[in-house]
Amino acid sequence: MPQQQPRSHPGRTSSPARLVRGAAVAGSLVLLPLSAGCGGDGGDAAREPKGSKTPEISAVQAQVVAPAKVEVIARLTDCEAKIRIEADELRQGVCHTKRADYLITTFPEERFQQTWLDTAGMYQGDFLVGSRWVISAELDSLERFRTKTGGTIVHMSGMGPSPAPSSS
Repeated sequence: MPQQQPRSHPGRTSSPARLVRGAAVAGSLVLLPLSAGCGGDGGDAAREPKGSKTPEISAVQAQVVAPAKVEVIARLTDCEAKIRIEADELRQGVCHTKRADYLITTFPEERFQQTWLDTAGMYQGDFLVGSRWVISAELDSLERFRTKTGGTIVHMSGMGPSPAPSSS
């Protein structure tokens, strides 16, 4: 099957610029753990009056068809995301809760998600990957989110020099 050539759109950035932007996004993942002390109010659950709890249902149980919006995934993880990147290739929201700080990234096409994952592979970390979405967080949070959102946990080992073997 012949590869589809990208269409040229006036005002859009070129492919190398997209890769640079993707690298910048992936680089921001490294800084996420550093902002962990800047937590928010704990999400929507803190604003609900006691006794008015609606039954929780996960995306897996509801058989929600992905891809979903950042805001939908955020609600499934008990967060109100603050959108920090709005681009043709992706949307990204940041969540600050009492339990965790994390990023939710959605993509309009699988190829953008694959480029993002390839770029993120340069950094060590764990990601929850679904159909055209990724959650970047600590492993224990990803395991908790997976029961509500579905997806697969992926470990990126990163690039760079390996530690030298220790001598006894």
